[in-house]
Parts: sequence; structure tokens; C-alpha cells
Amino acid sequence: MKKILAAIDFSPLSDGIVSQAATLAKALSAHVVLVHVAAPDPDFVGYDVGPQYIRDARADVLRDEHRDLQTLADSLRGQGVEAEAIFAQGPTVETLLEASDRFGVELVIMGSHGRGAALRALLGSVSTEIIRRSSVPVLVMPMPGRDKA
Repeated sequence: MKKILAAIDFSPLSDGIVSQAATLAKALSAHVVLVHVAAPDPDFVGYDVGPQYIRDARADVLRDEHRDLQTLADSLRGQGVEAEAIFAQGPTVETLLEASDRFGVELVIMGSHGRGAALRALLGSVSTEIIRRSSVPVLVMPMPGRDKA
């Protein structure tokens, strides 16, 4: 069975990515693997372990993101699309590429926030790096309402 990886970051692009994944999955009789890569835990604040309230707040965020990802997968299954949700922590590019290889996907769908050349030159771009390193086609969806000038 064909598989599509949809990279979800819970930005405004996420709904469009899920919608596009559903459309393609229906047309291709494909399985959708929703992947959210959460930021790694901040292990230390300075040299000491962070305060408990910071760890608790981080745990709440991760729990909410995991629940929201499962909700998206449930929504796809409700539309008749085979779907699973993968929640991971780590470096975004490497984690997405590993998931792509591990699940044997044939297409990656992700968003581009279009933050501009200056920021991309300093920080790099997740979508640019995935395009460069992926062994499968990558569909990049632009940020809606982005200035096209």
C-alpha cells in the first residue's frame, strides 16, 4: 500500500496539509502517516535541572500536542482514510527523514512558513533541507496569505 507522510507542526498550515493528505490518500488508496516532531525537552536551565513548574508546563504541552495529533488521525479515519499518528521528539529534519525511511513512504507533504531569505540563510529551512535530503518526492504547501511580492 502506498504511504504518505504528512508533517504536522500545528501552525495554520496544518489543516491544509491534513486536507491535502486526505485528498491524495483517497485518490491513490494510500495510508497517511501523520508525524509531529516536538521540540526536545530543555534538560537544563543554566547548569541546574529546571524548576518543576517548567517541567510540568512542558509535559502539558506535549500531552496536548499528542492528543491533537491523535484527533487529526481520527478525523482522517472518519473520512475513510487509513491513518496513524506518530509523535516524536528530536531534531526536526532528521526525525522526519527517519520516519520517512522507517515507514517506507512514497511522498512527504509539509508546509513552508516563508520566513524569508535572511532567516533561512541564518537558520536554514526545514522544508528546504527535507527537499534536499529526501529520497522521495516532497510536496511543500506555502503559508496562506503570504505576500507573493
